[in-house]
Amino acid sequence: MPSKSAGILAYRKQERLEVLLVHPGGPFWRTKDLGAWSIPKGEYADEEDAEIAARRELAEELGLELTVPLMALDQIKQRGGKRVTAFAAEFDFDTSSIRSNTFEMEWPPRSGKRQVFPEVDRAEWFTLEVARERINAGQRPLLDRLAQLVGVE
Repeated sequence: MPSKSAGILAYRKQERLEVLLVHPGGPFWRTKDLGAWSIPKGEYADEEDAEIAARRELAEELGLELTVPLMALDQIKQRGGKRVTAFAAEFDFDTSSIRSNTFEMEWPPRSGKRQVFPEVDRAEWFTLEVARERINAGQRPLLDRLAQLVGVE
């Protein structure tokens, strides 16, 4: 059964609409950029509420407890089958202040050495045009839904 995630597409209105995306941490993602970025999101259990999970994941990946209202963006299906339930929220955030959870893995492979990496190594605000290039292709419909929701082309 494919896994499911919940996340928040944060946006702010500057001269143009901007969205907040995160880059996954760890050695496999270090050199990847286009198509590697994502909304802050994470997996959740069947009995857990998607909105609660989305808020938790934002806190884990950015170190930010979000209290503003969320707007549903519905669900998308990524290429690997993962279903992502997404919400939108308008707020501003200083991306230099992220405090991400970490994970541990053997690195380099078969070395016997374990290293700790952040779940998210950076977060950045992007215009919709740039975000469409950077975001995981399966999540692009979320950008379109957000633009429609806030009345931006």
